[in-house]
Amino acid sequence: MVQTPTKQLTLEEFLKLPETKPASEYINGQIIQKPMPQGKHSKLQGKLVTTINNVVEEPKIALAFPELRCTFGGRAIVPDVTVFAWDRIPVDENGDIANVFPIYPDWTIEILSPDQKQTKVTGNILHCLQHGTKLGLLIDPDVRSILVYPSGQQPQILQEATDLLPVPKLLAELKLTVGDIFSWLQLG
Repeated sequence: MVQTPTKQLTLEEFLKLPETKPASEYINGQIIQKPMPQGKHSKLQGKLVTTINNVVEEPKIALAFPELRCTFGGRAIVPDVTVFAWDRIPVDENGDIANVFPIYPDWTIEILSPDQKQTKVTGNILHCLQHGTKLGLLIDPDVRSILVYPSGQQPQILQEATDLLPVPKLLAELKLTVGDIFSWLQLG
């Protein structure tokens, strides 16, 4: 959903607006509200964050976040899952995790919802890669495929259950296959 204000807002003005549910993003001068997540999307997002954090949080390697606003390169985007190397996580004056993340993620993961446009989501992944993100994934639950966007390389598509998901080097211990990802959608 594109919301067109009567006057063009700057990024700074957008960031002062109240939060919306679902979240809104600021892309190329436009405010775009994300679609409300549905069942498959929510299940995959939750399992990804939990699975990643089970591997990387305790040894303080990285941390995965769901729906975290990241503001960089003139955009304010809210990827479905972002992963930040531990030493890049912004902290406040108390040493707590900051509320504002004015940096690109090390890894961005988007899960395509039925009401989303693939080109918009791909545009956010490419924006992340252009600003330093190491890897982007676009998971499509309906066709059970994963588009992989490695930094500086050709994208590739993973569709076979045995295909191993590439991960950034800092998450080398994380081993997931396409089959693992989509098995999370099964209830039995």
